[in-house]
Amino acid sequence: MLHELVSGGEFWVAIAFLIAIAAVIWKASPMVTGALDSRAAKIKTELDEAQRLREEAQRMLGEYQRKQRDALKEAEHIIAAATAEAERSAAEAARELEAALKRRQALALEKIALEEAKATQEVRNTAVDVAIAAVRQMLAQALDQPRKAKLIDDAIAELPQLLH
Repeated sequence: MLHELVSGGEFWVAIAFLIAIAAVIWKASPMVTGALDSRAAKIKTELDEAQRLREEAQRMLGEYQRKQRDALKEAEHIIAAATAEAERSAAEAARELEAALKRRQALALEKIALEEAKATQEVRNTAVDVAIAAVRQMLAQALDQPRKAKLIDDAIAELPQLLH
């Protein structure tokens, strides 16, 4: 039976077919493995690039989060400084207003005192004028002509002593 099997043409065609397949596999296997290796290398390169991009994205995210925290801290610092400056300005304005009010009050009191002194002086001057007029009138009625002349002469005689 083996002889019949070996002597038939189909057997040799099958053997030739197997040898041809083996030769194709033997010749094609380096090309297939090379293609698979290059495909694997390409996939590995793409995975490495994706990993690098992911790490870079994580680094950038961390950097932006840090910048955001820093900006938030700076904004809080600016707000605190502005609030303190506003409070200081308000306190300064209140002090300046109080000082201005005190100055105006003192000025008003000074003007009132000046006006009082002026009014008092006017009243005194008026009283003196009235007293002088009354004395003149009384003297005019009480003094006769010879006595008036003697008083005038005495006043003229005392003038050089009073002026020196």
